[in-house]
Amino acid sequence: MNIKTAEFVSPKHPDKICDQIADRILDYYLKKDKYSRTAIEVMGGHNQIIIIGEVRSKAKINKKEIANLVHNLTGKKYNLTINLVEQSPEIAQGVEIGGAGDQGIMIGYATKETKSLMPLEYELARNLCQKIYQKYPFDGKTQVTIEGKKVLRAVASFQNVLQKDLEKLVKSLIKSKEYFINPCGNWNIGGFDADTGLTGRKIIIDSYGPRIPVGGGCFSGKDPSKVDRSAAYMARKIAVTYLKKYRAKEVLVKIAYAIGQKQPLMKRTLIDNKEMEIQEFNLTPQGIIKFLDLRKPIYSKTSEWGHFGNNFKWDKS
Repeated sequence: MNIKTAEFVSPKHPDKICDQIADRILDYYLKKDKYSRTAIEVMGGHNQIIIIGEVRSKAKINKKEIANLVHNLTGKKYNLTINLVEQSPEIAQGVEIGGAGDQGIMIGYATKETKSLMPLEYELARNLCQKIYQKYPFDGKTQVTIEGKKVLRAVASFQNVLQKDLEKLVKSLIKSKEYFINPCGNWNIGGFDADTGLTGRKIIIDSYGPRIPVGGGCFSGKDPSKVDRSAAYMARKIAVTYLKKYRAKEVLVKIAYAIGQKQPLMKRTLIDNKEMEIQEFNLTPQGIIKFLDLRKPIYSKTSEWGHFGNNFKWDKS
């Protein structure tokens, strides 16, 4: 059997709210200083939002400005704590000479299974979540299980919609052998009122689904000097490029870095199970930033519906 499952969550899920807050703050810094460096973490839930992390920027942004960014997304009913401090000088010295902002392994992937070059089960779960969200813009989750190209099970749990109405919508959107619609019953308490959210807790959803390995680092809140983000985008770019160049069915890319070092320690790709070294790309952090034009305030959109397969620059060959 070739059974695969993937899930997705709406932008009103508490973890994704945190990702969006972090990336809105990043974008705000980049608008004022394109060389800003940030590592911003957000936790929210039960009347509290906590923003903590490190920033190095010529932009002088006060807490009121950050509070306005948050309130535009969440409303004003949450108590807000902000503690952003200067980036550690030990980290800064490695980045300022063009080195990676941290160690890590970054993964890129592309497949011929879908037009978006994303795994089929992932794309089905995302598309289902997006279409439900268009009608019911609340906290919610979807999950799709496939065998080959056949959908075996479709799951949808969404806030503020009756089970019978949601079931009717889901059945009009996806044909499945079985349906699980609000399987725990109807629910009206969602988002930060129901659960605690945290940046980086949806890295599988942010990437390619559970079929494809992840390097471990999250994306949101991190400027492009952090290779967790920029090199992951570059790995996707390489995978998409090689998929077309070699007329492959699937491509997996792995790139690894050490903090403060310019060149990757590993740059390998698996093209239809044939392994080779990546040669023709500049994989230094500065080379990636320049190639993908990553100093622009483009990150808020990535934190809503996944970082890949959404027609971003790194999704194109």
